[in-house]
Amino acid sequence: MRIEDLAKRAAAEGDADGEAIINRALDSVREHLGMPIAYLSEFVGDQTVFRNVSAPGLTHLIKPGDSKDLNSVYCKHILSGDLPQLIPDTGAIPLARSLPITKDAPIGSHVSLPIQKPDGTTYGMFCCLSPTPNPSLNERDLKVMRMFAGLAAEQVRHRLSAGADKREARDRTRVILDGSGFETVFQPIYRMNDGALAGFEALSRFRSPLHRGPRGVFDDARRAGMVAELELAVLDRALDAVPDLDAGQRLSVNASPSTIGSGRLRQAFGRCGPSRVTLEITEAEVDMDAPKVVGAVTGLRSMGVQIAVDDVGAGYAGLQQLLQLRPDILKLDISLVRHIDTDAARRSMAAALVHFAGETRATVTAEGVETRGEWSVLKAMGVECAQGWLTGRPGPMADAPTHVRV
Repeated sequence: MRIEDLAKRAAAEGDADGEAIINRALDSVREHLGMPIAYLSEFVGDQTVFRNVSAPGLTHLIKPGDSKDLNSVYCKHILSGDLPQLIPDTGAIPLARSLPITKDAPIGSHVSLPIQKPDGTTYGMFCCLSPTPNPSLNERDLKVMRMFAGLAAEQVRHRLSAGADKREARDRTRVILDGSGFETVFQPIYRMNDGALAGFEALSRFRSPLHRGPRGVFDDARRAGMVAELELAVLDRALDAVPDLDAGQRLSVNASPSTIGSGRLRQAFGRCGPSRVTLEITEAEVDMDAPKVVGAVTGLRSMGVQIAVDDVGAGYAGLQQLLQLRPDILKLDISLVRHIDTDAARRSMAAALVHFAGETRATVTAEGVETRGEWSVLKAMGVECAQGWLTGRPGPMADAPTHVRV
């Protein structure tokens, strides 16, 4: 097989997984050079740490996570130019022969190339070695080594960049949480049969360092692994408004399936009169842990919390949630509501969902209602409640009229 094909196979078999690509590159170059050990190391302080290792049957000698003092290995001498990158016979080079590791390991032949970080500094080394000399090693082999080292270097730089992005996202999320960098606004929800105020949906407005909207802020939290922390902070703030509701009104708050499945909502709802709260389940997470989420929802429902599924009609995963969660309220997504008065396909889909709600004893709320035509069609179809700019934009509770006439 041509060397270029080996390199392509290393990337393809990695299936876009950085660790798999690095490991396949090590396997391939070790097999090509006929050397029993290949590894990728990282310089950490005064140590070289073996991050990825290809050494079948030799894990007692070297494995991922092992480390050695940088002063005891070849790395610094190669970087300084005192040792060549390609050494067919370590016994033929006085410096290599004098290093204790050459005898202790032992190392008879050695090929090593530096891996650079995005800023040009050295991350570590991409290396192959054998306990015996290999006089056949030549410049062509070094060229092959560079090809596979390039594959590994690309993945290392991607990993470092992703790590930096995650740290920056964590820092931005911390700024919002530590500095109370958000406020809660309330969009009114009205009954369609008599125009009476049925309650509010609590929404957050963020003072993001990058002036991002809610989607950007939650994307940061997701990258940082802090979604639950941010959602709970937002939800706690929203629940402070429950005592301000008039009799018969409810407050809708949002949480993702992963946060609900964590079981951390019971305490939050327990302090605020849960029978006046509706939990809207956001984000149709295809890979959600359905049994855990369903179990948590059952527990919250037993406290008196109503369950709504948000963005219904926006995609397949959302329909799967309906079947798994059997919500009390279906919230029609704005993409289904927009222009429903002039689009027969939207009307047909909405009618099917209204029928499904009737069969499962749920009610339907339409989001994003902006025109009288949309209101009229939705009301005629049997949708119970609506919210949108037609009847009120998000703002203070006190600004919402108790009735609307459309």
